[in-house]
Amino acid sequence: MKELEGKRALVTGASRGIGAAIALDLAEKGADVVITYERSADRAAEVVRAIEAKGRKAFALQADSADPAAIKRSVDSAAEALGGLDILVNNAGIALYAPVAEIGVEQIDALMNVNVRGPVLTAQAAIPYLKQGGRIINIGSVGAERIVGEGATVYFMTKSALHSFTRGLARELGARDITVNLVQPGSTNTDMNPATGEFAAFQVSLMPLGRYSEPQDIAAAVGFLASPAARQITGTILTIDGGLNT
Repeated sequence: MKELEGKRALVTGASRGIGAAIALDLAEKGADVVITYERSADRAAEVVRAIEAKGRKAFALQADSADPAAIKRSVDSAAEALGGLDILVNNAGIALYAPVAEIGVEQIDALMNVNVRGPVLTAQAAIPYLKQGGRIINIGSVGAERIVGEGATVYFMTKSALHSFTRGLARELGARDITVNLVQPGSTNTDMNPATGEFAAFQVSLMPLGRYSEPQDIAAAVGFLASPAARQITGTILTIDGGLNT
């Protein structure tokens, strides 16, 4: 039997990149999966078809992770479509770059609303559905702990907020046997930061392993934390960055 057979998962922001890889990995391990997306309906549909090809149920829901009403609606709809929820992966996030001296209030609000408020409200909506053995897995960034460039201070600040959120929520839900963990990717080969990009060589130079992660590397870590093998792991930060934060 696959380790996630019969489990029901919601992965936010999963029409592409790391989120799509996580959704596919959970399906490969036996879970039925609902994904959310903001704009990429066609790509979300591709992910749904790929999950269904693995013999699992899959649904895509349009939801803006900056919109509290959309968040609540998407969680409720996911639970209704799957008959409940066992796994929540808070993957949706945005990246906006500007020095602190130049960043606008609208940019700050956008980052805070999606990257900080979004995971909190999504978890809040999901908690009533999660039973014993439930999982919440937040996706952050290694930049929360090590900043190697300029112009992303506020973005990384929002990712560092996930540290206290993860640890605090792990305390709150531990008595219900629900684990809460944080996965921090480093440089990962996606549309947002391709391994062939302008700044890729600099990023690789900082890593002992000397290579970018692939989305599947992040997905494998999430799949492990969602599995019964990780039942004793909670409030933990797992960094996948090729050694950059060594």
